[in-house]
Parts: sequence; structure tokens; C-alpha cells
Amino acid sequence: MTVIETRHWPRQLDPSRLVLATDLDGTLLAGTHEARRRIRELFSGALPEAKLVFVTGRGLETVIPLLSDPTVPRPHYIIADVGATIVDADLRPVEPLAHEIAARWPGSQAVLKALADFPELVRQSVPQERRVSFYATEDAITPALRAAVDALDCDLLFSAGRYLDVLPRGVGKGVAVRRLAEVAGFDPAHIVVAGDTLNDLSMFEAGFRGVVVGAAEPALVQAVRKMPRVVVADAAGCGGILQAFDRHGLRLDGDAAAHDATSYGEAELVMVYHRLPYDEVVEGGVTYQRRPKSPNGIMPTLLSFFAGGRKGSWVAWSQQASRTPADFIPHVAVDAQRYPQLKAARIPLTADDIDQFYKKFSKEAFWPIIFSFPDKAEFRQDHWERFLEVNRLFAEQTAREAAPGATAWIHDYNLWMVPAFLRPLRPDLTIAFFHHTAFPSSDVFNILPWRNDIIGSLLQCDYVGFHIPRYVENFVDAARSCAPVEVLDAVPCAPRYLTFGCALGVDRMHTALEVGGRRVTLGAHPVGTNAGLIADLVKSDDVGRQITEWDEYLDGRTGIISIERLDYVKGSLEKLQAYERMLEQHPELLGKVMLINIITPAASGMEIYDSLREELDRVVGRINGRFSTLGWVPVRYFYRSLPFEDVVAHYAACDVAWITPLRDGLNLVAKEYVATRHAAGRPGTLVLSEFAGAAVELHGALLVNPYDRNAMSATLYHALTMGADEVAYRSGRMAAIVNDRDVARWGDDFLAALAALPASGADETADERSAA
Repeated sequence: MTVIETRHWPRQLDPSRLVLATDLDGTLLAGTHEARRRIRELFSGALPEAKLVFVTGRGLETVIPLLSDPTVPRPHYIIADVGATIVDADLRPVEPLAHEIAARWPGSQAVLKALADFPELVRQSVPQERRVSFYATEDAITPALRAAVDALDCDLLFSAGRYLDVLPRGVGKGVAVRRLAEVAGFDPAHIVVAGDTLNDLSMFEAGFRGVVVGAAEPALVQAVRKMPRVVVADAAGCGGILQAFDRHGLRLDGDAAAHDATSYGEAELVMVYHRLPYDEVVEGGVTYQRRPKSPNGIMPTLLSFFAGGRKGSWVAWSQQASRTPADFIPHVAVDAQRYPQLKAARIPLTADDIDQFYKKFSKEAFWPIIFSFPDKAEFRQDHWERFLEVNRLFAEQTAREAAPGATAWIHDYNLWMVPAFLRPLRPDLTIAFFHHTAFPSSDVFNILPWRNDIIGSLLQCDYVGFHIPRYVENFVDAARSCAPVEVLDAVPCAPRYLTFGCALGVDRMHTALEVGGRRVTLGAHPVGTNAGLIADLVKSDDVGRQITEWDEYLDGRTGIISIERLDYVKGSLEKLQAYERMLEQHPELLGKVMLINIITPAASGMEIYDSLREELDRVVGRINGRFSTLGWVPVRYFYRSLPFEDVVAHYAACDVAWITPLRDGLNLVAKEYVATRHAAGRPGTLVLSEFAGAAVELHGALLVNPYDRNAMSATLYHALTMGADEVAYRSGRMAAIVNDRDVARWGDDFLAALAALPASGADETADERSAA
């Protein structure tokens, strides 16, 4: 190997010409949180002209996921496959180096054929190019093996007492760094190489400045002892690299490597939600707080965790004229009497921020993918960049709010990238994430141009929760397609969840992943409804009066309640068409049934749903025009938001609920209906789509495939003609589930899962391994 001439090297490294060529496992990916953070900062802007080169024995395929890991600085070049692969930051081969290496490689099949008579070699099942890797002992390296490799015009590399690589002649980490330096124009005097195993020795033999980090392979330490420009560090991983920078005279500007300390807050629990837990109303230039219109839903439950005096912050946006409004008050009390230790940490966003981040990008790019309608998805890079900006603001605010070792609980896909920004800022936090939507199958999710970034962000969490096991498994599959993930524990799904015979059923659910030394725990937590509140409303005078009015209006007819938001995923058109078909097939039901169809308008500015509303209006008009009589209309259609009290009255008055979305994350309407009918002492029948998450949990519902036109009509007819005993039995089963697993238990179970995590967090796994 050619050794670099070193006689005229300067005593000190020049930060503007610094090149760090470093091994990954045990080196750049190891060390304390603080040391890794400092290295990341140096090569992510603190030293703008410095260059970083990954030099690894991994195949390029297993390096790519690190490019989406926010805790790892992004390299300018990657040398993979022990030097057999050399690419730039855009993963393009570096020429003429790639051509030179390929020309010297006989091909994997030729190598395997030539070494077929050496059964003591066990091939490694890892992604690789232009090399073949085996597990072997030192005794396996016989003269006959060396001769066979020489006959291929290849080199043999043995390291760590068990890894054997067959490489193209003259290929290795040291040669690759030297040749890359020549092609890229790096000054050899300012290159620092770093490693921890004998696999890295060739980099030090090339004559560069170097560092063998702490806890390195003893054979490597012994081999470099007499190399004057190689530092043998005490600290592991990135800590050793920092020690070497100091020893090699790298002088940094005052704050270049200093910690831009995040001022810790006092919150033990930080809720990170896109919306505040109250409505902001501006009157006369003054902002007032107003409780949300609906007392049901997730907000009251999340707020309840602060009722006992727990110190907390609720991070959310507040619409302002600019991101830096004058006289803006970032912290306000949420409810000083109920939650004395909870404050809202308001992030000022402009109307344009909210429009692009939430109304346009989230709904036009993510929403169609989440619910498996990729043909409706629109991807714009400028919207993605705005999405990243907003997520970064949420992460920075969260970092300022949290006390040391606190828990940050992030909610929903709108904040997918918050963990990526938060983990580097606050590695001490327990980061939890809950998906309030579905999570699609991996082949659909992977359509997203930014899938690696999103998965990389979610893998920074300590705990990720979903509604049902199917979504957990979909996430696991997506993670496995983006990164070399080890799937750990699994649990059976029955009897709590339906397994076979349901579109969203699975028989086992994985509960943990390990990737890059991090353990990510997973769980299924179907959100519940507030059954106690619903029972109180049913007993109230106002709701009781409305129920009586509806009973009188229906006048013995069977009411069918359908409530959903205006959205193509809800299957509203398919439902109306099925209802029309049933009336055609069963004319004996004319005048005896009525569909109460309530469509809640989409948020203002959501033009994507305008054409759907027009079509719904047309179909409702057609059905009523065909079948109405003087004293009866088949469809009572409401396009408005109703107070929750009114909704409960509708539930109580209707014997059948028809909830058949084409896709739905969970569907709380189904649970609200069951809870209402139970509280009213009126058993009811629930017709539920197989593609609603609640379908795997609500034993007793009549499940239907909303894409099957005949089944939709037939199942509704079955519900309308079912015997009273069966109705009571099915209704009782569902009521037991809904009342037992209400929304309060959902929150308690989620926090209990966090409390059961390893006390020191998943990141310690990597540090412990590097020190082993």
C-alpha cells in the first residue's frame, strides 16, 4: 500500500480543510449522547467546510437508512463494502474509482464456485456488492484457501476473529480513502481516520492522522502502537474522535463545538398536538379561550392527566399574523382551576403556514396514502419543506418545555417529523408517538417520496402506539423495507381482537424492534369513547326531549343512523347507492325504514371535497325523488355539524347504525352508538365496515366489505330483519367492550406502557454495546 508523505504536515488541523473518514459501528455510531451530539453539530453546520466520509464494512443498502437518522450527521461520501463501493452524497458512484473496482472483481458466483470445497466457510447473509463475506475461524485460513483466493486475483481480509472477506485485488478501506482523497481533492494532511476493529487497520497503515477509539479490538490497538500520528483514545466512539481532534491540534472557534444548551423546562409530561385544548376566539383584537364544542373525544382525556397537579405543557399552534408577532404571549394557562400546573405553549404560525402544512400538504399528500388512495395523492417538495419547518418549530418548543428525563407524547401524522428534530435536542427524553389514523401497508406507504425520513423519525421514539395490531404490523413491514431492523417480541392478538375472517385481522403482533442499537417498543391501543358522559347525556332532560321527538317523527319506522365527516374515505356515496339498491330489491321496506344521513362539513378551505359534496347532494335527491311518498322520505339528509347532545339523541332513536367507511383508522362513531344504545336501554344493531379499525375490537357487529355492492345491501337488510334475541346478544357483547375499554382506560394503558419501558431509554443499548 502507498503511504502518505507526512514530513511537511502542519502541527495543527485546519477546520476548513478537515476530513473525517470514520468507521460506523463501534466508532461514529457509538459513544455518549453528548459526544455524538457534538460530532453531529460539527459536521452539520458548525464546521461548514469540513467533510465527512463513512468508511464501513456494511453494504451500501444497510448504510442508506442512516441518512434518515437525525442523530447521525449526513456524509459527503460513503465508502462501503470494506472499500468495494464508493459513492457520493447522492449515492452516485464516484468515477473513475467505481469502474476500477468493478474491473478487478471476478463476480460473486465465481468466488463462491472457487471456494465451494471449503465447507468451514459460512457465507454471511448480508447485502453486499463486489465482495463475498463469510463467517470463519482463524484455523480456516489455510494455505489452500489463500491459494484459491490468489487464483481469483482477489485479496482475503480476516477481522474480529470471525469475519472473512474476499475482495477485489488492491481494495480496502485505506486504499479507498487514499484514492477518494486524490479524486475529491482532499488535503491528506488534514484527513483524520477513525476505527475500532482490525477491519480498519488499512486506514491507519495508509499514513493518515488517526484515532483508535476506546473499547477497540485489542489486535488493532496493538497494531497501531508505533504509529506516531495515531491516537489511541480512552473514550468510546465519538468521544474518542473528539479526543483525537484535540490531540491533533484542531482548534475550533469559541462556540463551534460548544453545546447550544436547550434551557430545560419544568413539564414532566409534554403533550405535542397540532391543536390547542381550547378554541381561540378573537373579539375586538383580544384573544379569548373557549372550550371545544364537543365534550367527547380525545381532548378531555389528555387533559385529565394533568388534573392531579402533574406539571405539564401542551405544545400546539396559535394562528398569528406572523411567526414573530408583537406582544405575543407564548405561555398561557389552560384552566387554572382544573389543571393548575398545565400551561399551553403556543407556537405562532401564519395562516399560510397552517394552510400548507395542514390543510394542503397533510391532506393532499399524506391522507390519501394513509387511507390507501394513492391515486388522489399530490406530492410537492416545497410543501414538504414547509412541513419540516413547522415540525422543527414543534420540536424546538417541546425541547424547551420538558424537564430533564420528561416524557414527550406526540400525536398523529401531522407531526411525523417531530421525533427526528427532538431526539438530537433532548436525548434524555422518553419520546412517545400515537397514530390517531390508520397506518397503511408498506407497499402503499412506500409510495411517499419521503418514506425513509418519516420512518427514520419514528424510529427515534421509545414507544409508538397505533389503534390496532394490523397497523402495528404495517409499520413493522414499512420499517423493515427502509432499514435493517431486527423484529423482537410478539404476542397473540386473540381473544381481544378478531384475527381470521376480518380484513384487518392478524393473529400475532410484534411489540419491539431494534435498529441501530435502539429499541423501539410498539403497542396497539384502540381509542375508546367517554361512556360515562354519554350515559349522563342520555339521562338529561334536553336529550330525553329530543329522543321523544325523534320517536314520534319515526312513528314506528326503523331509523338507520349514518354519521360521518365529508371525506372520500368514508364511503358515503357507496352507502347511499347500497341503500337505494336495497329499496329496489325489498319494496316491502318502503315506508318502513328511514336513513338519517348526517354529513359533517370538512374544515374550511378544503377544496378537495367540493366535488364529493355535489355528488352526495345529487344522489340523495335521486333516491328521495324515486321513492318518497306524501308522508315519508327514505333519506333525511343533514349537511352540518351538530352539537354532541343532538348526536346522542339521534343514536338513541335509531335501531340500526350503518358505519361503512372504505377505510378508517378506528371510527369512534361506532363506539358512541353502542354506548348510547346501552345507556338508553335500547339494544341496537351495528353494521360496520371491515376496514374500520374498530371492526377487530367490536365483537358482535355485523361486518361488511364496503367494496362489495351486493354484500352492503344484503347486510343492511339482515340488520333490519334480525330477531330481537340476536340483537340483544350482539348489542350486549359490544356494550361490555365499549364500557370496559373507554377513553380513560385508553390513556391510562398508554401511559402504563411508557412506564414499563426500560428506565434509561433505548439509546443506552448502543452505548453499552460499544463499551462491551
